[in-house]
Amino acid sequence: MKEDMLTTRTRGLKSPWLWVPSLYLTEGIPYVIIISVSVIMYKQLGISNADIGLYTSFLYLPWVIKPIWSPFVDLNGTKRQWFLAMQALIAGTFLLIGLTLPLQGFFVLSLALFWVAAFASATNDIASDGFYLIGLAQKDQAFFLGIRSTFYRLAMITGQGLVVILAGYLESTLMDNQKAWSLTLVLVAGLMLLLTLVNALTVPKEKEKVKTAGSDAGFLEVFRHFFHKEHIGMALAFMLLYRLGESQLVKMASPFLLDARELGGLGLSTSEVGMIYGTFGVIALTLGGILGGIAISAHGLRRWMLPMIIALNGPNVFYVLLAYGQPEGVFWPAFVVIIEQFGYGFGFAAYMMYLIYIAEGPLKRRITPSQRALWR
Repeated sequence: MKEDMLTTRTRGLKSPWLWVPSLYLTEGIPYVIIISVSVIMYKQLGISNADIGLYTSFLYLPWVIKPIWSPFVDLNGTKRQWFLAMQALIAGTFLLIGLTLPLQGFFVLSLALFWVAAFASATNDIASDGFYLIGLAQKDQAFFLGIRSTFYRLAMITGQGLVVILAGYLESTLMDNQKAWSLTLVLVAGLMLLLTLVNALTVPKEKEKVKTAGSDAGFLEVFRHFFHKEHIGMALAFMLLYRLGESQLVKMASPFLLDARELGGLGLSTSEVGMIYGTFGVIALTLGGILGGIAISAHGLRRWMLPMIIALNGPNVFYVLLAYGQPEGVFWPAFVVIIEQFGYGFGFAAYMMYLIYIAEGPLKRRITPSQRALWR
């Protein structure tokens, strides 16, 4: 049966139940460590809010621009080779970050390593998602969609919750934040290495690539096709700006929660912030994402685009109210995080659906009439 995308065949009868959970757990953990946990770490290591906001904001960039080099991943090597190599690289960079934290000049060194990990993680996403499409029949792709989403959310709980709580415990036990976070990153590196080994054992191997329609397109041809899409300038602007407000908020929210009250913050502990984001926040994020998908499937993206933009950016106002009121305890901060994370999950559904349309090309599966109907 001919397909209109580049395909590979897998050998062996390994059940997707063996590899889908670990593959998406391994996809989610680096993202949350690089984007969210790094902010808390730098705050607890004495980096100023201004430097945190400025320099860590750029760590988002690899995920925003990853469509640019995704054809290179599609055309060279196998998806399995790519994601195993990237996962091992991520484990190595996390280990080096942990070892650099006790050094002078750790901020520049660790930030450079986070950049390497960010590009490796974005490439891992490309390869993992690509393998999901070629490693499963279409009916299985639909069935395991909820499984991959569940384990990606578990990665969020692991990173924003368990890792941060562990770091907070080590801070209070060792009475040295640098040692605490150094040990935490070393342990995260060990977890990544373990997951990489699990994936190496459970993910089925790919046979040689099968030449199908579009597989003879070179990298430059795919690149040219992408940038000749109609209104591509507006599309790129949308991709770059849609999450801009949220990307800035996530860099300042944790420092704000952690800062002492006399400095304008709420004075929460590292463990309290980990508990808020890793439990209530992840639950709200998941519910928002589910409802966002239901809304788009019922009425189409066009109808829900503006409400989802508001849902993504509107909750920022509540952080302003927190800053003015500075309530004591964890109830109101947790309440605001729940609203913000729910809005993010709901609004992010529009962004993901838009990426499906913009990714259509010679190496991608053509959009089906049912998918196209979601744009109405």
